[in-house]
Amino acid sequence: MRAIWKGAVSFGLVSIGVKLYSATEEKDIRFHQVHREDGGRIRYKRTCSVCGEEVTYDDIAKGYDIGGGEMVILTDEDFADLPLTSSRAIDVLEFVPAEQVDPILYNKAYFLEPEGTATKPYVLLRDALIDSERVAIVKVALRQREQLATLRVREGVLLLNTMLWPDEIRNPGFGFLDEDLKVRPPELAMASSLIDSMTGEFEPDVFTDDYRAALQEVIDAKVEGREVVQPEEAEEAPAAAVDLMAALKASVERAKAARGEQPARGGGGGGEPTPISSARSAKKAAEKKAAKAPAKKTAAKKTAEKKTAEPAKKTAAKKTTAKKAEPAKKTAARKTAPRKSA
Repeated sequence: MRAIWKGAVSFGLVSIGVKLYSATEEKDIRFHQVHREDGGRIRYKRTCSVCGEEVTYDDIAKGYDIGGGEMVILTDEDFADLPLTSSRAIDVLEFVPAEQVDPILYNKAYFLEPEGTATKPYVLLRDALIDSERVAIVKVALRQREQLATLRVREGVLLLNTMLWPDEIRNPGFGFLDEDLKVRPPELAMASSLIDSMTGEFEPDVFTDDYRAALQEVIDAKVEGREVVQPEEAEEAPAAAVDLMAALKASVERAKAARGEQPARGGGGGGEPTPISSARSAKKAAEKKAAKAPAKKTAAKKTAEKKTAEPAKKTAAKKTTAKKAEPAKKTAARKTAPRKSA
């Protein structure tokens, strides 16, 4: 990285020499305007609209349009007399809790590196900010403009975040804010459930710029002279939900399914079944029916065996009874036969 600014952080009576580095960089793929026929770069000439002459950078000044075709021209001498703070100082104004700074105010981010013998006071300010759990509100002049900024710690390094001024934040005067819209408690509860089911730890590295990657693939294909592969089309955005509760329920179940969680059983509400819940119910019904079928066959088999066994038992009992009756008949016959005379 290359330092874009050198100065000092004024912390009370302590001065900390620092170098300023851009903490972020844009990864957008940039293009040049070219002639379609031969690929030649398109150049623009700086010409004066009054005399038509081409103008060099040395002859260009800043003009402020006051309306009616009149222009006020400002020179470098005019800017030199403006009441800017020292162009090489970062003045600490106060220390505040970080949550009191609205993120919408943040603009650009810069790393601060200690310069020369300033390492000890630099580390002192860094550790004091960590210990107090606060950020420093500062003023700094960058690119000929006074800016409000914060100083906080990121990965052991002081980070300067320039901020917009309060009057640079637009007022969202949208019409729906004046409408008397009521959200039903069940809808709010379901929305909260959806938020809970989608809650996780923010890991920025898992998110990627798919459009930029696909565009780079197209460019690489052009460079290599191979066939350009059409990037896959993104899924169409879902249509606006007609039934808010049904959409929320389906979203909750989809989020839980993605996490491998089982949906809650008997969760109240008499809303219409969602596509996800209907599919799951049908699957469970099929599994239940399949489980019952073998049980029925086994029961039927046992009943058939029982019916077959009963006549056999009765026949066996009859034979046993008849067998027992034979000795009795023989005894009765003996008694009936006449005795022989001596």
